[in-house]
Amino acid sequence: MPEPTVPPTPPVPLAALLAREDLALRQIAGPRDPGLAVHWAHTSEMADPYPYLLGGELLLTAGVHVPGAAGPDGGAPGRAAPPGDYFDVYVSRIVAAGGAALGFGLAPVHDTVPRALVTACDTHGLPLLEVPPQTTFSGVARAVWQLMAQARHAELRRVTEAQQSLAAAASRPDPVPSVLRQLARRVGGRAVLYGPEGTEIATAGTEPTGEVRGALARLARVVRPDSRPAPASATDTTGGSRLAAYALGPGRGFVLGIATARREPGDDTVASVAAVLLSLLTGEQRSGTEAARASALVRLLLGAPPQSVAPLLGGERWQVVHGRPEGQAPDAMAAAALGAALGSPLVDLGEDVVRVLVPGDGEPLAQPGWTLGVGDAATPADWPAADTRAGRALARARATRAPLVRHGARPALADLVPPDEAEAHARTLLAPLGPTLADTLRGWLSLHGSWDRTAVALGVHRNTVRQRIARCAALLGTDLDDPDVRMELWFALRQR
Repeated sequence: MPEPTVPPTPPVPLAALLAREDLALRQIAGPRDPGLAVHWAHTSEMADPYPYLLGGELLLTAGVHVPGAAGPDGGAPGRAAPPGDYFDVYVSRIVAAGGAALGFGLAPVHDTVPRALVTACDTHGLPLLEVPPQTTFSGVARAVWQLMAQARHAELRRVTEAQQSLAAAASRPDPVPSVLRQLARRVGGRAVLYGPEGTEIATAGTEPTGEVRGALARLARVVRPDSRPAPASATDTTGGSRLAAYALGPGRGFVLGIATARREPGDDTVASVAAVLLSLLTGEQRSGTEAARASALVRLLLGAPPQSVAPLLGGERWQVVHGRPEGQAPDAMAAAALGAALGSPLVDLGEDVVRVLVPGDGEPLAQPGWTLGVGDAATPADWPAADTRAGRALARARATRAPLVRHGARPALADLVPPDEAEAHARTLLAPLGPTLADTLRGWLSLHGSWDRTAVALGVHRNTVRQRIARCAALLGTDLDDPDVRMELWFALRQR
């Protein structure tokens, strides 16, 4: 016979239900353990309720199924009393199905609870409640759900407070021991951090027996990755203690072990939060790459030039990628996903664009749901210019509805002109134009004079583009339809 499955709902102590004065329930048989609880209420008049129970129920019945009318002896004048084993079989089936308790209503069929039913409940260890005539079964069910809602609210509040305390502990100067202390206090047990070799790195909480301590260490080995695939978590029970082990991060070998005398519904959530925090903390301590990136950031903040920290990031040349998701503004989760897809954790989330710094020897590919602009590989001194070029590539990709556009970095005739002379020529030629007009002219020329695509790239109306280009022609005193003029202006705009 399979073990009954108790529904995953907050249990209601049977004592709390008996304490409700509005119900006036009275326990007349069965164990009176204060730890007894019910998970819901169910009404049934079936002679064999086993097929209809899931486990953990308070089964309510008016005794309609009982053969013979009610009476103190289980029968009524003129009618045969039910066989002595009827209630024995009935109660045993409820217990086999995992029923938590039986409520017997005194109206409208029976005046008293049959003595044989009381005896059977005492024999099989099933709590038996007498339900008075004024109390309806629906009223009992409603009380169960009310107490269940109160328990759920209290559990959610406990879990929320535990999460806050764990987060605060993670920010202390001794984050790992602090998180373990908070975890042990919140779940009422022992918390252990095991290292990759299986040794106890840090512990907190009540010291368990040697048997429990050894069993927890063995359970930690179950989730520790080695030459075989391992589960992310595992549970066990030893010496009356409930054990759980959680692998901290993929492939690093750290394990969180927990031993408690009892397990509350929210303890798994609390333990999962602690496991995530400890994964981050142990990962920061062990990952040389993360430490190098943190060092690079600190050096930049302290005034070091970008070229001096580039080796810490893993290379001398990097590409800047600008990306926008289709149909929505980017969020932190989308930005992290794009960085992971491009193979770089160096991600910046802006208001409407995500910027990713990727190694220069890579080849960023188009990503589903994204429009990307890729700058050319640049040294740290040229990162700001590479960022600008990536932004222009993204604008062109959006205008042409291409999933990815790369900035062209091949040598050109412009490279034959000394940079200082080219810059002076551009400054003189474009002096009449302000930044807005110059950017509009650049976008319009790059898109071969298309009003609509330039409007899309700049995020303005096509009439605004026409007005700005007309204004440029007037200020420059030239014919923008002349290809030579366009070529010279394009050369100058590239130097800005």
